[in-house]
Amino acid sequence: MSKLNKIVIRTKRQIFSEMISNNPSIFEGEGFDFSELREYEYGDDVKKIDWNITAKRQKPYIRVFNEERELNIVVVALMDGSLNFGSKEFKVDILAEIVALLGFSAIKNSDRFSFISYCKSGEFIVRGSKNINSINSSLSFIFDSKLIGNRCNYEDLSKELFSMIKKRSIIFVLGDFFQKIDLRLLSKKHEVISIMIRDRLEEELPDLGVVNLCDPSTLNSLRTDLSKDLKREYKKRVLKIDHENFEHFRKNRISFIKIYTHEKPFSKLKKLFIKR
Repeated sequence: MSKLNKIVIRTKRQIFSEMISNNPSIFEGEGFDFSELREYEYGDDVKKIDWNITAKRQKPYIRVFNEERELNIVVVALMDGSLNFGSKEFKVDILAEIVALLGFSAIKNSDRFSFISYCKSGEFIVRGSKNINSINSSLSFIFDSKLIGNRCNYEDLSKELFSMIKKRSIIFVLGDFFQKIDLRLLSKKHEVISIMIRDRLEEELPDLGVVNLCDPSTLNSLRTDLSKDLKREYKKRVLKIDHENFEHFRKNRISFIKIYTHEKPFSKLKKLFIKR
């Protein structure tokens, strides 16, 4: 059985059979369109208070929303060559499993599922659909992609996605986030959730002595000694990148989670959505 078929069977079973009966989807967001502002009344949800307007008018105002029956779920995969790495599972395999879980959950909940692959060679897009074929097409593209030597430039990512995705959506951005990625513009219109896929060895270099290293994104090679000083400096850089990304997410109200290659994506995603 192919890796793709194994992922489809496992994730489909998890979403359609293992989800708790009173929880029809891992999507528990509000799915609302903004309607109007009105003065706060006793009993209103304080979470809906618009603090900017409240400060200007010196009276508490809340945002009123109209419920949408259908959510737009957009999954964006950042297909950098560095995904072709893993000590337990390859990061690209974990990414594919997350895409399948999000896709099946959307379809189970009668929401529209879209997939966008962002890479050096251009975008691959699966248009919004409630059909399982959209998930199969997305997974086939992921497994057919040649990641080695593919280094993406994410400088215009937010601007391009903003112009591409017209209707308000829940957007999942999947990647290993070893670069600082600006999602500020995207978060102004959409609900954005970042899912960072990592392997433990990328954050804690092992004691291997002199090794030959090759960057799967650039194909640059290096022969070096993994000394204590080098490992300490490397870890410091990784922590700096993560800190910058996490601060950016918090500042722009972007939910985020880190999933390692030895972890079960289904369990981690359920925990993420319980907190929302």
